[in-house]
Amino acid sequence: MEWETVIGLEVHAQLRTKSKIFSGAATAYGAEPNTQACTLDLAMPGTLPVLNHAVVEMAIKLGLAIDAEINKRSIFERKNYFYPDLPKGYQISQFQLPIVGKGHLKILLEDGTEKVIGITRAHLEEDAGKSMHEEYSQQTGLDLNRAGTPLLEIVSEPEMRSAKEAVAYLKTLHTLLRYIDICDGNMQEGSFRCDANVSVRPKGQREFGTRAEIKNVNSFRFVEKAINYEVERQIALLERGEKIVQETRLYDADKNETRSMRSKEEAHDYRYFPDPDLLPLIITIEDIQKILTTLPELPEKKRLRLMHDFDLTPYDASNLVMTQALANYFENVVAIVGKPNAKLAANWIMGDLSASLNKFNLDITNSPVTPKQLSELLMRISDNTISGKIAKTVFEALWENGGNADAIIAEKGLKQVTDTGAIEAIIQQVINNNPMQLADYRSGKDKLFGFFVGEVMKLSRGKANPQQVNDLLKEKLQ
Repeated sequence: MEWETVIGLEVHAQLRTKSKIFSGAATAYGAEPNTQACTLDLAMPGTLPVLNHAVVEMAIKLGLAIDAEINKRSIFERKNYFYPDLPKGYQISQFQLPIVGKGHLKILLEDGTEKVIGITRAHLEEDAGKSMHEEYSQQTGLDLNRAGTPLLEIVSEPEMRSAKEAVAYLKTLHTLLRYIDICDGNMQEGSFRCDANVSVRPKGQREFGTRAEIKNVNSFRFVEKAINYEVERQIALLERGEKIVQETRLYDADKNETRSMRSKEEAHDYRYFPDPDLLPLIITIEDIQKILTTLPELPEKKRLRLMHDFDLTPYDASNLVMTQALANYFENVVAIVGKPNAKLAANWIMGDLSASLNKFNLDITNSPVTPKQLSELLMRISDNTISGKIAKTVFEALWENGGNADAIIAEKGLKQVTDTGAIEAIIQQVINNNPMQLADYRSGKDKLFGFFVGEVMKLSRGKANPQQVNDLLKEKLQ
């Protein structure tokens, strides 16, 4: 039987506020346990929540960015459940009337096609604390620093049909949240976490199958692996004639498997009811218009503009808009080297520059090679002063010691040889030195052409213009 995968994602994005959603306690990461938990976070009697206005603005920003309905009236509700790291015995969240309603997000798939994924809602809520099991023998410690940290839960429609589509959606959303500056997207610190709802059904069937929710996956790679494992598990069960149990599961990265955590709760299990301590949230048209003016150029619009203005491929443009800083770096370089060299600039930024940044764990904003320095290097490639291969040597010098490309080229004597006579003399020397290879080439062993190119480049110490070497060699070897 052919099976179809159905995936819906719930993303918990931690909002970039300095204080919590309902208290003045700090949200900074890495503090000593329980040093950022105030009396409200600890659920002390007599304490009352006060809504942080910044979280409302951030939620509206997302709503505008995904072309969603912004509900002018929304309410906060109590989601009741017992867990040791939830001191109040309930979580303040939104259920019936969330702040952000239906929207959508366009994603680019690996084959270059685009797909629009519907977003059901995005609602504000507070995070719980953290249970610490590994630090204590036969005991569990509670760190309530995260209790009350503001989250925006973004719920997609079940419209993804593969793990790769799910990852493409997550990466697109991750980029968008950082562009509009409402979440730092740090997955290691738990700022961007994903719950994946996965089910399978026979191909062509309209009804959804029974789903399992994979809880709190915090890397793109693990999301893909967890979904693929879960799909295989469910198909294997169904093909043996067994039933899927609706449940919450955890992904074990070490074993690459999901395992049962608890049976899946439904909304009625949480006994939602309006929080009596918080008034309904009222948003005016003026509030929305004011926030609209603060939005930057969004990634999708920027991607299309880079493709149009600089003739970039969808792949190149998508990679360059992964962060605002990267896109700005590219545009600063192109402003100097000009539109004809835009593809060259994109290749170097995504190639040698990105590789060096990754190697030294640096962000583009901390790059030792500035846009101006890279531009000078690219101009020397463009005017044939140096070859692409020699340019790598210049780039390494710029990375390690700074300076400018022209000075490095002059100091190291790296200027490319473009004199036809000089190149022909080197070619002739190589031919004279390799009579056997010449005879083999002329007898039909065409692959030896690469050998001759390599010998010429070696003799010229990499300075001969590669295109001229190829053209002149073809003539000489006939």
